[in-house]
Amino acid sequence: MTTKSYSKDYPRPQLVRGDWHNLNGEWDFRFDDANAGELEKWQETFEATHRITVPFTYETKASGIGEESFHSYVWYSRVISVPAEAAGKQAILHFQAVDYDAKVWINGELAGGHQGGYAAFSIDMTPYLKFGEDNRITVKVTDSNSCYQPRGKQRWVPDNFECFYVQTTGIWQTVWMEYVEEQRLESVKITPDLDRHMVRFDYEVNGVEAGNDLLLEAIVTFRGQPVKRVALGIDRPCLTVEVDLHHEANGPWKRAYWTPARPNLYDVEFVLSSGGRVVDRTLSYFGMRKISIENGKVLLNNAPIYQRLILDQGYWTDSHLTPPSEEALTKDIDLILAMGYNGVRKHMKIEDARFLYWCDVKGLLVWSEMAATFEFHDRAVEAFTREWLEIIKQQHNHPSIITWVPFNESWGVGNILRDKRQQKFTEGIYHLTKSFDPHRPVIVNDGWEHTVSDIVSLHDYVQTGDSFLKRYRDNKDGIMSGEMTCNHWKYAFAEGYGYRGQPIIISEFGGIAFKSDKGWGYGEQVDSVEAFTERFKGITQAIKSVDYICGYCYTQVTDVQQEINGLLTEDREPKIPLEEIRAINLG
Repeated sequence: MTTKSYSKDYPRPQLVRGDWHNLNGEWDFRFDDANAGELEKWQETFEATHRITVPFTYETKASGIGEESFHSYVWYSRVISVPAEAAGKQAILHFQAVDYDAKVWINGELAGGHQGGYAAFSIDMTPYLKFGEDNRITVKVTDSNSCYQPRGKQRWVPDNFECFYVQTTGIWQTVWMEYVEEQRLESVKITPDLDRHMVRFDYEVNGVEAGNDLLLEAIVTFRGQPVKRVALGIDRPCLTVEVDLHHEANGPWKRAYWTPARPNLYDVEFVLSSGGRVVDRTLSYFGMRKISIENGKVLLNNAPIYQRLILDQGYWTDSHLTPPSEEALTKDIDLILAMGYNGVRKHMKIEDARFLYWCDVKGLLVWSEMAATFEFHDRAVEAFTREWLEIIKQQHNHPSIITWVPFNESWGVGNILRDKRQQKFTEGIYHLTKSFDPHRPVIVNDGWEHTVSDIVSLHDYVQTGDSFLKRYRDNKDGIMSGEMTCNHWKYAFAEGYGYRGQPIIISEFGGIAFKSDKGWGYGEQVDSVEAFTERFKGITQAIKSVDYICGYCYTQVTDVQQEINGLLTEDREPKIPLEEIRAINLG
């Protein structure tokens, strides 16, 4: 476990500096249904009608407002004190996620903005600040019910329906700031090469034009033991370091690979200096692991891995998409591991970076999945592509992420079966993703109607193990060739595409709910723990018995609002003894 590079609640675990300031807490807040705020210059003189607890959105009880009706325009404001001794440094304001279109003013001056509900962004406040005085941050957020906007499971009509839930509007992850030098490490892309015992650091340095004597040093350690120390001038865009994979601290002759059973992490300290003076010091970490595909199997570190995943939508009762605390994130991970799962499919949500950090630390595999649009249009293509590229860049370094999932169940590409434009769009996203990260598999399009997917993932909510075996045991060729559908109504591939020997995973199944008049699950509801266990065991064992299937993903971890098919309630109370679920998964 890496402890050097992280302190509790730090919002960006992959690039850590010690001097940071959390701006969560109470902010002034106001609805702007008439969109009059900019004309009336609220950015200059802000009169609040509410107080809101950031980072919880106004729709949630945790925000202190709890208004679930949709409002297109909302405003936030708060005053921060900027010390005089910070003069000469750059003050960077960070937003981990704001849904959807943000504009940020500092002391009434427009400082920047961002479009996209799930990617983090930053604003340089320096030109607008008064050092040694109080300063006002004002944020306007514009949201919409447009289906061209990547929205995931957020509803676009007044009421919840099917598997769509209360919308998320405004700031919904941590807001924070830091004072940094102009010359600093802006980002680093960390790529392990397990077979060559190497790790590559592709870095971006800010302030290069201010001087050409910058030196970047990377200091790699493993559990406090030195591994490698390398430095070079920043005229080169990358730094490659050889890594010794055998360490006494990991046991005699034990390789320090990252695996779910042994989630070994290396710490790395980056030191940027100018003329012998340290101008920036950042901490990060990485795992030496490799994901590959061979002979219809997914390999982790060159050995087949059977994926026992569970669908995780990341909702909480009082805070919806926003984790109520870091402890809530680690509790979810611990419960998932206790049930015998080795991974999660993070569904229709880009999760808090702290969740991914703890998956790295605890050894939980992750499929990272983009929030879908729901109509195909040039505007949707542009919005989706721009934000997806931001997200894969921001999440790339996490060793726990082993699969990218940009599309799910033809959402946003509803005619992909035959529509060439929609097919080419998914191909384009596949190749863009591979151009940035050629080392992880990409699934296009999870569930059915795949185009150029590296993995064939199928969704099937058949209720019994016998029914599953009748459909799948001896019908691989039929399903893959399109002679029969994978779930009675969808084909495995879009027209013009076919099976190329990819691994096959059942990436949604189950969804069993107990009898209730307050929500729904998949198939018939059950009336007892015994009935649930029998059905859960039957379908899980049936999937595991089919030799060409190399993993599964059960729906789902928790109940979510009206969807009551979780193994846990929305408040994380088990419905079935965890040890029974674990025994079935590991049996």
